[in-house]
Amino acid sequence: MLRTVYKKERVVRCEREKIACLQEKVFAFYRDNKRRFPWRETVDRYAVLISEVMLQQTQADRVVGKYLAWMERFPDIPALAEASLKDVLASWSGLGYNARGQRLHRCAMTILKEHDGVVPPSQEKLIELPGIGAYTSRSIPIFADNLDIATVDTNIRRIYIHELGLPENIRPGELLSLAEEMLPEGRSREWHNALMDYGALYLTGRKTGIRPLTRQSSFKGSKRWYRGRIRVC
Repeated sequence: MLRTVYKKERVVRCEREKIACLQEKVFAFYRDNKRRFPWRETVDRYAVLISEVMLQQTQADRVVGKYLAWMERFPDIPALAEASLKDVLASWSGLGYNARGQRLHRCAMTILKEHDGVVPPSQEKLIELPGIGAYTSRSIPIFADNLDIATVDTNIRRIYIHELGLPENIRPGELLSLAEEMLPEGRSREWHNALMDYGALYLTGRKTGIRPLTRQSSFKGSKRWYRGRIRVC
């Protein structure tokens, strides 16, 4: 019994050390290479919503100008909800995938009608809105409210797979559970910004050879299997 307890304690200690090591590695890179974007200078939930939708399939550097112009034209939910779809799509032009702009317009109208024009703070409410998926419903409260929840995009997925020696076909739900374990308490906003910059500037897809998530093949092991990879000291 004592041997079993000691082994469990050692595994937990090893996990904590590996987590702390990766956290420090990512934060150290961020301190020296932090990117500055206008949406990182605000905690307004509407502004964060706009930036997150714009960033879904467009590079950050291309988004900056469009984001600033958008916020000047549509500074809040009522302004966006009451605008014509024609005006909205004209402002969206250049970002591609016009359906995103259309869904954003519908999203604003829903928020105005059902939430008194205030972007809801909870992931459960956000995911019910038009155009808001699993990632964005988590990223908004992370970047706007610094809530202690985790989310995973292409960059973050690549970091965890590479740094922790995980299989590329790890299931999204299992990876999200791991991301929750990696989260430094009280530093969610900073941690996710640091991960974004680490993945975009240093641990790139070209460098690692890890491809973006596509159709998943069958998983090679169980949850215990991939957790065992993390536990290697």
